[in-house]
Amino acid sequence: MSSTRHRALQAAVQLVGGEGIRALTHGRVDAAAALPAGSTSNHFRTRTALVAGVIEWIAAEERGDAGLPAIRTRDDLVNGLSRMIEVQSGPQALRTRARYALFLESDAETSRPLVEQRAAFETWIGGILREIGGPPAERQTRFLMAAAEGLLLHRLTVDPQASIDAVIARAVDAALAP
Repeated sequence: MSSTRHRALQAAVQLVGGEGIRALTHGRVDAAAALPAGSTSNHFRTRTALVAGVIEWIAAEERGDAGLPAIRTRDDLVNGLSRMIEVQSGPQALRTRARYALFLESDAETSRPLVEQRAAFETWIGGILREIGGPPAERQTRFLMAAAEGLLLHRLTVDPQASIDAVIARAVDAALAP
């Protein structure tokens, strides 16, 4: 990937995460990335192409961040989910905000990379729950994901210091309960 494209996408994520989807214009991205005027439009001819590029970038970046250790126990799961929420609501908060904004503002085709990534994550969590607690636990996958996503949204919008570990532990325990 070219340096210009890379800088434009990083700047676009920062703009959307910090100011919302309406801040995403070719000119604003050029300015935020300190690129010559017209640079972003050379890579993304339309706003739709720019939105799609940002969505694909976020999905790729999040996949790259997913290097978690193997999760084999309840404690591994609690720790893994807690760390993910900590990172997504801390150092990567702007990217997370951008992901949410783009989910809400994009059509089904454009947001496909994020939807596919979420489905893969759901499959992964379901497999972990099945391994740790059997089929009844696997059926609690969406509950556990909803609890984690709710906590993440709460930390992004209401209380950035909200406790993570205790909430995730309760949700994991509820998902694993017979």
